[in-house]
Amino acid sequence: QVQLVESGGGLVQAGGSLSLSCTVSGRSISSNALGWFRQAPGKEREFVAAISASGGVTRYADSVKGRFTITVDTAKNTVYLQMNNLKPEDTAVYICAAALDSRSYNYWGQGTQVTVSS
Repeated sequence: QVQLVESGGGLVQAGGSLSLSCTVSGRSISSNALGWFRQAPGKEREFVAAISASGGVTRYADSVKGRFTITVDTAKNTVYLQMNNLKPEDTAVYICAAALDSRSYNYWGQGTQVTVSS
């Protein structure tokens, strides 16, 4: 059974930093794609960042470019999201996703809350 477990969320002041991690169990993430999404209260879930398991290809939402960095450690089956210069509008539940042997994300974590105070 594949499980994705996020950690690292919390409360931070605007301008601060947080690092999220997502560990995948039950399947190797090698040769697959991983991503982070977020959902704020009353809003649709939105894409944040994605990375190939090789780490060679990354993609970011315009709203986080230059502030967030996605990385992957295939030996640990873990994907990370380093978030710097956080803004109140970054407040959301951050959700990890994996596309395992699929062209679309087919496994999702439960999410971790990130709250940025002004």
